[in-house]
Amino acid sequence: MGSSPSVVVTSTTTLFLVLAVASVGYLVALVVPFLRGRPRPAGDASRFDWHVIVPCLNEAAVIGETLTRLRGAFPDAHLWIVDDASDDDTAAIVTRHGVDDPGIHLVSRELPHARTGKGDALNAAYRALLATLPADAAPDRVVIAVFDADGIPAPGCLDVVASPHLLGDVSVDAVQIEVRMRNRDERRPLPCSGRFRNLIARTLVRMQDIEFRAAVPAIQAGRSFTGTVSLGGNGQFVRLGALRALDDAPDRGGPWHNSLLDDYELALHLALAGRTVAFTRDTWVEQEGLWSARRLLVQRTRWSQGTMQCARHLRTVWRSRRLSVPGRLEISYSLLQPWLQLLVSTVCPVLLAVAVSHLINRSGGSLTGGETTRWWLLPTYLLLAVVQFGMWGPLYRAKCEPGQGFWRSVGWGFAYTAYVWCYSLATWRALGRHVRGHEAWSKTRRNAEIAPPRSHQASPDPVQAH
Repeated sequence: MGSSPSVVVTSTTTLFLVLAVASVGYLVALVVPFLRGRPRPAGDASRFDWHVIVPCLNEAAVIGETLTRLRGAFPDAHLWIVDDASDDDTAAIVTRHGVDDPGIHLVSRELPHARTGKGDALNAAYRALLATLPADAAPDRVVIAVFDADGIPAPGCLDVVASPHLLGDVSVDAVQIEVRMRNRDERRPLPCSGRFRNLIARTLVRMQDIEFRAAVPAIQAGRSFTGTVSLGGNGQFVRLGALRALDDAPDRGGPWHNSLLDDYELALHLALAGRTVAFTRDTWVEQEGLWSARRLLVQRTRWSQGTMQCARHLRTVWRSRRLSVPGRLEISYSLLQPWLQLLVSTVCPVLLAVAVSHLINRSGGSLTGGETTRWWLLPTYLLLAVVQFGMWGPLYRAKCEPGQGFWRSVGWGFAYTAYVWCYSLATWRALGRHVRGHEAWSKTRRNAEIAPPRSHQASPDPVQAH
């Protein structure tokens, strides 16, 4: 009887150690192709007809600048701006920009049929776009992109997306480009606040940049081998032919479904249809990183709840003959992530506390023999738990920000570890909303809607000012 708790504790800590080692091994497998990736030759954007959809709900603070920059980056593209019954001047700003630019189209949605989800807004633009296409339009030549209302594409973005290994390859149906935080180097995001609040704010932005420029590309590189590359809400490009293949429900009116993770759900349906999605770091779109922990929590809650909603597709995934076994496993792991986070955040702290308490009681304050061996399992596990997340700081510096100091990147790694651990708060909040059936879209407010005017912020909308 006396040895039974000891066996349980030893087994538990050993299991933690094995899981930690497995996690680190998995991440190492992702890191290798991430570090080996090199830029590839661009293509010719003129081979395609480009249409860019920008869904908007109360985006007056940013949409003017976005239109100016999108037109500069995509001079020949059609821009479809969906006003989802905004309360502000979003529609008026778009209308003024479109006076002298026939390539800017305003798609207005009105209550009570508006604000029913981003998928519905994208489908509204999709239907309006289809109505303007000539009957002989080649579906595989028409490309539909989705950008956030604050998205700023890199120069030459479309040429890269048209590369021979991306949309220049007829077997590739969609492309997701890298996402960057354009305010990652801003030292005082809160000019009216003190040093500590600014430190927290700019650290949050940096963590988002690490996530989107290091962790996510590494995961996408792994997904390239399983055929399950995901799409994001900002910077996705899909051939019209692929979207038409998914538009098999006339009552829905478009290829996008209406989960809170519509971008991932679209990529999932493309994979189930045997379509190929690719990812590239050779071009990117910049967006604003959130410096508010509260708004970041709202955003990540929506993402976690959206993943919970998409878990309903697991049965279809495992019945699909178009997906490989590694592809099914990767999708299953992705869709079960919120539930695994809930389990780990509940069970691990309790078991670790029990293990530590038992070892302290057994040792009586002095550690000898087997107790010493078991004690080393705990710090080893904790070390590995930190390493598997903390390594992204130095990796991010090596691949994305080589001009930054090494020790700063180590600090970023520790901060990123805490950042990931805190993700469980959003998952628990998502569970509460999911159980209560609260599935309404919670829009994340822009920094420009909250921050006071500053001299180095974006200038006012030029059309509006004129």
